[in-house]
Amino acid sequence: MSSGMESLYQEVILDLSRSPHGRGLEEHAAAESHQLNPTCGDEITLQLHLDADGEHIRAVRWEGHGCAISQASASLFSDLAPGLTTAELAERIELFRVAMRSRGTIEPDEELLGDAVALSGVSRYVARVKCAMLAWVAGEDAIQQVAAAH
Repeated sequence: MSSGMESLYQEVILDLSRSPHGRGLEEHAAAESHQLNPTCGDEITLQLHLDADGEHIRAVRWEGHGCAISQASASLFSDLAPGLTTAELAERIELFRVAMRSRGTIEPDEELLGDAVALSGVSRYVARVKCAMLAWVAGEDAIQQVAAAH
């Protein structure tokens, strides 16, 4: 990755940590997951809100605290999910996980992950991968809750 792109991605992460998207829990969530990263203390409660069809995601809402990476990642996740089915979102979570675990050898697919590719540089820092994954793990748990309820 070029230093210019890395610098842009760092700016995106900092901007989202200062002005998060999707922040604030709402009533009537289809599922809610609370996750904690004991390594650094990042914490999130994430909600999935579904459309009337029960398949498509209307919104992801979250509340939490932690480092800039975890907060930005939650914002990026909440931007990515609306309009997707729970199955499509589960696929994207797995793609993100594979990219994050690659230690920088796999470039995330921007077409499928959108602006979440801004977190690609995090994969080179093993200690920070859990920070980036926190909202995605909460989303995965919430999807499993929805599936179990049906």
